[in-house]
Amino acid sequence: MADTFRPVAGDVEILQREHCFQGFYRLDRLQLRHRLFRGGMSRPMSRELFVRHDAVCVLPYDPWQDCVVLNEQFRVGLLGKVDNPWMLEMVAGLIDKDEQPEAVAHREAEEEAGLALTALWPVSRYFPSAGGSDEQVHLYLGRCDSSGAGGIYGLDEEDEDIRVHVWPFARALQAVEDGQLINAACIIALQWLALHRDEVRRAWQ
Repeated sequence: MADTFRPVAGDVEILQREHCFQGFYRLDRLQLRHRLFRGGMSRPMSRELFVRHDAVCVLPYDPWQDCVVLNEQFRVGLLGKVDNPWMLEMVAGLIDKDEQPEAVAHREAEEEAGLALTALWPVSRYFPSAGGSDEQVHLYLGRCDSSGAGGIYGLDEEDEDIRVHVWPFARALQAVEDGQLINAACIIALQWLALHRDEVRRAWQ
């Protein structure tokens, strides 16, 4: 089996970079070429890049009750794609330049779900759409006490309207199987927890 490609200096050449749009996010257009597997360089190509802050997603998990906490909120990207544009998802937020991912996880859990996380377990880092975006997601499991969790949360200045749910782990995992949970971070985190749940509960109880 062949090794994966290991680039060296000069294997990607940025010929031009243009800032096309700047709002909450940024859109750049790059003219570039890159090394080919068969040798030599590609011809110059144009690629649009959606530039945004890296993100943190954390699945609050109560190891004593074997429950997870999920957020429900409206998502504009679902319009025209599914019947219901209100999505069940994890606590999530963007990383400011001077923040550590762990700090974002604690802050967002408080803002979005009223939860104090007492421990974090790193799950994964991944790029959700590397063909056109530079966003990287830091994924965590967060230990919480789910008793009393629930209600409506979110920041008015960010137009957030978030309803908090507490589900038994088994129900959440079945929702992945049934296609009710269609958020990538949720699917990854719940399947990871299904593999590591006994270890997590022994460590966190």
